[in-house]
Amino acid sequence: MTHLRQRMLEDMQLGGLAPKTQDSYLRAVRQLAEYCDKSPDQISEAELRGYFLYLKNEKQVSRSACTVALCGIKFFYEHTLQRQWATFDLVRPPKSRKLPVVLTQTEVRQLLDRVRRLTYRVCLTTIYSCGLRLGEAVRLEVGDVDGKRELLHIRQAKGGRDRYVPLPQPTLRLLRQQWASHRHATLLFPSRFRCLPSQATRPLGPSSVQKAFKAALADSDIAKKATVHTLRHSWATHLLEAGVNLRLIQLWLGHKSLKTTALYTHLTRHAETLAGEKINALMADLAMPLVDAPW
Repeated sequence: MTHLRQRMLEDMQLGGLAPKTQDSYLRAVRQLAEYCDKSPDQISEAELRGYFLYLKNEKQVSRSACTVALCGIKFFYEHTLQRQWATFDLVRPPKSRKLPVVLTQTEVRQLLDRVRRLTYRVCLTTIYSCGLRLGEAVRLEVGDVDGKRELLHIRQAKGGRDRYVPLPQPTLRLLRQQWASHRHATLLFPSRFRCLPSQATRPLGPSSVQKAFKAALADSDIAKKATVHTLRHSWATHLLEAGVNLRLIQLWLGHKSLKTTALYTHLTRHAETLAGEKINALMADLAMPLVDAPW
């Protein structure tokens, strides 16, 4: 490991950045150095500007990829090298208006019914019924389940934040059934790789859950381009359709900003219809005598 890389890594550790974020930022700086074919501390601001133009105009990277590149490179130059360059204030990731894929409740049931192995079916059911990310689900531990209060404790989620989410009774029963199948002292979803589940030292691999999801999707007649994360999007949308408060959904999803959660208001006709009805009811007292108008 080079001296610069080590310094940046230590700076990120001091800043409390998550390990995955550290890896992404280091990769962003490495890719910049490879593009410019020189050590990153020898790169000029003009060369940096050219690199961001390359990402936008030639590679046409996605918004998320551009954001990671900008944040990682900016961290390196501003924190590790103590350089304040105006280019960082100029670069803006491309705006994305793409809405996520959402399954109907019928499609979710159809898909889960086609997951063959109990472990994967319970894991995917938990992801949907509790609005979890895949990584959050496979890392669940026995102590995270609060059966009396019907809550799941999600630890060290995205951004290092903990949260509680409602645990439906049918899901609680499935989790108990899943645990009874292996009785691991700690893990709810222990890895089955090269050992008995009860002796596993690692949780179930996310890639194996993804494969089970893809197989179930292919076995169904659902034409949508869904992923495991689609279950989380679908859960949030279905709660919104049921009239659950957006602020509660934000807390359960673990979103830092309500703006992120507000995306789901664009995914449901029910919310738009309900909003229209409420607006009409609120403004009913403003009714005026009808007059002829050209519209």
